[in-house]
Amino acid sequence: MSDKIRDIFEQQKMQNDMGRSLNEAQDDVEDILQVIGFVVGNEEFAVPILNVKEIVKPTEYTRVPSTPPYVMGVFNMRGNVYPLINLRLKFGLPAIKQDKDTRYLILYKNDQYIGFVIDKLTAAITLPSSSIAPVPETIAHHQAGMIDSVGKREDHLITILKIDALLKRDF
Repeated sequence: MSDKIRDIFEQQKMQNDMGRSLNEAQDDVEDILQVIGFVVGNEEFAVPILNVKEIVKPTEYTRVPSTPPYVMGVFNMRGNVYPLINLRLKFGLPAIKQDKDTRYLILYKNDQYIGFVIDKLTAAITLPSSSIAPVPETIAHHQAGMIDSVGKREDHLITILKIDALLKRDF
């Protein structure tokens, strides 16, 4: 075999070995979920970061008659009109006056957008899949499918909400 052909075979072998090493390294990398954390009441919740359009300070909104109490109305953001849902009321908590920490969290999936009033924004959080647990069946049954999973952090748990359930319009 000529030296030139031997060199080509050696290069191919090295490339194959490198490809195998990269695939093995990728297998070692754990799946992660990136979420935006926020507080409603005394609990921390989260939604996948890919479903967050933006987070804004409260703005004026217009009430809409004949809607459930948790539907505050609609608001205009850069020429787009979004429904505005108060998560405290949706979760059965008493309403509070908006303060400096209150934010509107605009979520979307496909072509559906809804704004949610949250008490406080916490942080962007990266959760390895090993720290995410399914919801216990007793809780999942009572919450009508609103909870997707539970993320375990150093010293507390974060309830990860289902985007489909949040965006489902029942008004």
